[in-house]
Amino acid sequence: MPEQCFLGVDLGAESGRVLAGLLDEKQIRLEEVYRFSNGPVPVAGTRRWNLIGLWSSILKGLSLAAQKYGDRIISVGVDTWGVDYTLLNQKQEMLGQPYHYRDPRTEGMLNLAISRVPQQEIFDATGLQFMEINTLYQLLSMSQTDPDLLNQAETFLMIPDFFHWLLSGSQVVEFTNATTTQCLDPKTGDWSMELLRRLEIPTNMLPKIVPPGTKLGTVREEIMQHTGLGKIDVIAPATHDTASAVAAIPTSNTGKANWAYISSGTWSLMGVEVNSAVLGRRAFELNVTNEGGIDGTYRLLKNIMGLWLVQECRRSYERLGISLDYSELADAASSAEPFRSLVDPDDPRFLSPDDMLEAIKGYCEESNQPVPETEGQYIRCALESLALKYRKVLGWLEELTGTPIEVIHIVGGGTKNELLNQFTANSCQVPVITGPVEATGLGNVLVQARAVGAVSSLAEIREIVRNSTETCRYEPQDRDIWEQAIQRFDELVNAK
Repeated sequence: MPEQCFLGVDLGAESGRVLAGLLDEKQIRLEEVYRFSNGPVPVAGTRRWNLIGLWSSILKGLSLAAQKYGDRIISVGVDTWGVDYTLLNQKQEMLGQPYHYRDPRTEGMLNLAISRVPQQEIFDATGLQFMEINTLYQLLSMSQTDPDLLNQAETFLMIPDFFHWLLSGSQVVEFTNATTTQCLDPKTGDWSMELLRRLEIPTNMLPKIVPPGTKLGTVREEIMQHTGLGKIDVIAPATHDTASAVAAIPTSNTGKANWAYISSGTWSLMGVEVNSAVLGRRAFELNVTNEGGIDGTYRLLKNIMGLWLVQECRRSYERLGISLDYSELADAASSAEPFRSLVDPDDPRFLSPDDMLEAIKGYCEESNQPVPETEGQYIRCALESLALKYRKVLGWLEELTGTPIEVIHIVGGGTKNELLNQFTANSCQVPVITGPVEATGLGNVLVQARAVGAVSSLAEIREIVRNSTETCRYEPQDRDIWEQAIQRFDELVNAK
């Protein structure tokens, strides 16, 4: 079979890319066609996404892809982050510029929600971790501050679904991203209508939910003319970027719960792949989440603040006139004193601070720990704290599944941080396998390939990834030292 090309549009919190997945029998290679910047835009005291600007960049990337790959292109699909959405009115016009999940409008909305519906009942109806960035609280906020605009909404679309609509005219929401909203019932796989009604959130705008791999139609005629693409399919991959990344984890244990993953980037999403959502009192107490995966699986996981702490420290230093790249920060952390200061990465103060250095300093002062003084001390504090949080979450996952975790796979941009990879193996005391860096893009295009019959199964997707990418293995070290640190970290977090 001649080489086939599948285009993946991968939008992250800091950048977006148009990628080409070139499949040749049992191997695939990924080529970056076009990269562009992304991020929150300040608008009159709010944080918004510039979706029209992103669409312009996507069109440019698709035009370049059409020029390079021509009639080898089979399909295109989009993945993005979760929880954020846009609304269309009856005339198919956008109702305002979509909010960024770090916009402060959701502050207090979780408390409002549980004043109307008991928190356990919300969890039973959605199976999702309680975070005020979730779509549920964004919609609740809108119902309080701008109900007239919300009532004009004819169609609710998650961000990747919005771009699929622009590409093909389809108006559906793909399952994996729908599960990040806290508006979906994992027992039925459909919207949790009763919960939404009890919270007085309109439901008439919610479209059909479709599984990953659904063919949404062909690209619009105007898109073909603008980009030079042929009449190719628009296929919904696993549109949540972590779901795409997990689909491309190179495990040979598909169907088993004895391996865990960390999708490592701005956020760290750590979990296991299970056949059905894990609900019940203990899952609620641990505030875990059940997000959708391929073939009706669920990703039982925990959202952890991730390398956001390091990214924001770097920005703070840049504002001080100190310019250091990530490798320089890692080198400085490597030579810093171990376990001098620790923080809980998920403390609310770290979600959207004006200055991450000041936020870490404040945490250390309040917990009677030495305040970091150097770049290396700040970054080592962040990395060691992340690794210790991974160990805590690993224990929760083993408790909920009843299965010991034998290996952790780390994928995404965070795999480049070798110091954190080794810390993770040390803290969790199991081997860590890193790679591929481009798991999200690979998962996106390979789910498309499966939709057209070029790949047969999830297990084969992962086999192709194993055949096509390099991985690195980290063995646990310094067990006794890390066990002492784990005890200290637990005491620190429990004291909060």
